[in-house]
Amino acid sequence: MQDLQTDEYEMVGHVKWFDPGKGFGFIVAQDGGPDILLHANVLRNFGQSSVADGTEIEVRVIRTDRGLQASEVLHIPQSERSPASALADFADFDPAAVASAPAEPARVKWFDKVKGFGFANVFGSDADVFVHIEVLRLSGLADLLPGEAIAVRVIDGKRGLMAAEVLPWEIALSQG
Repeated sequence: MQDLQTDEYEMVGHVKWFDPGKGFGFIVAQDGGPDILLHANVLRNFGQSSVADGTEIEVRVIRTDRGLQASEVLHIPQSERSPASALADFADFDPAAVASAPAEPARVKWFDKVKGFGFANVFGSDADVFVHIEVLRLSGLADLLPGEAIAVRVIDGKRGLMAAEVLPWEIALSQG
């Protein structure tokens, strides 16, 4: 898949690490080779402000004087695991029913990575939607920023509205 004779190519790899505070991280190519710089702006152009370590990612790579850099994120696959496998709060929900729930556009109210949770609001509603860090990780994200636009699949859980899945906001627009 990689042709080192060209200045640009597509490749699949995984996120070695990404720090939203620093504004960058690195990707390791599936076929090996040097680390590839992933800048926060490239990730934001894809519609995300963070990505979890170890997440599979498909990017367009360019060769620069400073090394390899991701110039565009092409795809970040969603986890095949259901939230029920990570959280007791989802144990009573049918994974197929959760997956069929509409992806609704929302905005992050706040999220605290250290506490492991935060809240978002679906557009047009004042109700808070609880977002657990494990749901975020299953969605391939590591953190959320206040005001960030996302899409959420919402379920009515034992303790109120909960995000069962967090997706790039464009998903909700394409369904709406």
